[in-house]
Amino acid sequence: MNGDYILEMHHITKEFPGVRALDNVNFKVKRGEIHCLVGENGAGKSTLMKILSGVYRYGSYSGEIIYNGEVQNFQSIGDSEAAGIAIITQELALIPDLSIYENIYFGHEIMEGRVINWNQTIINAGEILKRVRLNVNPSLKVSDLRVGQQQLVEIAKVLSKNAKLIILDEPTASLNEDDSQNLLQLMRDLKKDGVTCIMISHRLKEVVEIADTVTVLRDGATICTMDAANGSLLERDIIRHMVGREIENIYPKRTHIIADETALEVKNWTVFDPVLERTILDDVNIHVKKGEIIGIAGLMGAGRTELALSLFGNSPKYKILSGEIYIEGKRKSFKNTKDAMKEGLAYVTEDRKRNGLILIQDIKFNTTIANLEALTHGIVINENEEVIQVNQYKDALNIKATSIAQLVMNLSGGNQQKVSLGKWLFTNPKILILDEPTRGIDVGAKYEIYSIMNQLVEKEGYSIIMISSELPEILGMSDRIYVMAEGMITGELTAGEATEHRIMAMATKTEEEVS
Repeated sequence: MNGDYILEMHHITKEFPGVRALDNVNFKVKRGEIHCLVGENGAGKSTLMKILSGVYRYGSYSGEIIYNGEVQNFQSIGDSEAAGIAIITQELALIPDLSIYENIYFGHEIMEGRVINWNQTIINAGEILKRVRLNVNPSLKVSDLRVGQQQLVEIAKVLSKNAKLIILDEPTASLNEDDSQNLLQLMRDLKKDGVTCIMISHRLKEVVEIADTVTVLRDGATICTMDAANGSLLERDIIRHMVGREIENIYPKRTHIIADETALEVKNWTVFDPVLERTILDDVNIHVKKGEIIGIAGLMGAGRTELALSLFGNSPKYKILSGEIYIEGKRKSFKNTKDAMKEGLAYVTEDRKRNGLILIQDIKFNTTIANLEALTHGIVINENEEVIQVNQYKDALNIKATSIAQLVMNLSGGNQQKVSLGKWLFTNPKILILDEPTRGIDVGAKYEIYSIMNQLVEKEGYSIIMISSELPEILGMSDRIYVMAEGMITGELTAGEATEHRIMAMATKTEEEVS
């Protein structure tokens, strides 16, 4: 083995029933580098890393893993951790009701005889938290932390196990811009300490910013490995290898046909959260015209999702202190989400796996579940009509699946998002609220989602409210942009006026921009 490489994976092939997920993949990582692994959803990135980390045990795949010069036959995650390899998955493996220090040392407690030495545990946890630049009391419960802080606790947890190679699977997917930059800087710090990082990411801007080397997978095969350390690698180069073709503009062009008619207007919207015991939305005023896409930008905790949920009739969760909703000029009031749906509102959640879809059910079930009344005659569902309708949505949204009977859990992230979108389009809405519509999906699937959005507003007269943490997406897709901070609208910009700098100034309430 070349002494420069901490890891070599040779001729890795992994099959699932009816699917070859990895086909003769070769992957090499230099010691002490940040190596980004990219590809479309379903390319095999996570599968390859699950093999490396022992989630898929030796014998369930063919090929060879060489780590630190030795052939490895990992039978479990415990085996890979003992060798110095740790994986941080998209779904954080923390226990919310335990303290930070308990989470960091869970499973490898500091013992004094047969008793846990809690004093030393707290001291050591505090030292590791300093290393990951998280300035909090280690006795805090994990549930009291922001998502970005929880991500740092996960890294602290693997560092407590003396990991020398850390795998991060979409580490910034649910983080705001500040937390993402903090995490990237931490990776640079770990690199200086001699820790090797493998990062899977769909955020190509971050890949170009952080990577020393980039490997591209497509359809379960290694396409290329590129040197990124000299700063010459461009996003379009990565995209070309990922999708096998050029995508000149990830935001497809649209003919902007915006009517004078206002589809939705919200006036003086003020909302109280009984759980948090505070006002979370304060005098919000927004409107969206027919055929318009408005973007809602802001940092995590600004109140964007709370605005969407409260408008969508989630009155049991939120108490509406004041405000009015007008749809097509008529004042409306919603006691629940069903009332909102009847008036033409639909909300596509930011968390499709937990709240948007029933993963153990098929495409057909998930597509029609929100509007079974449209298929019901008396108490009987017209199953023939259901099959016809769902197949039409499958074709229109280009959902890549063997049939509408395929389980949603077996679809890629992009195709899951299309099913979630199809579910709400089946309710025949006028106003579509999309909360982080492209989170965790690859560049090709993003392009398809954007094309669907353009089709809906341009040719079918929909109005779309898009919440997004990705500023390029906000700028690339919106006709107008509202910026939120601390539950308030701090600015409104047309597409022509908007820049990343102006949006961030408003999102952080920088004085000269907001005043």
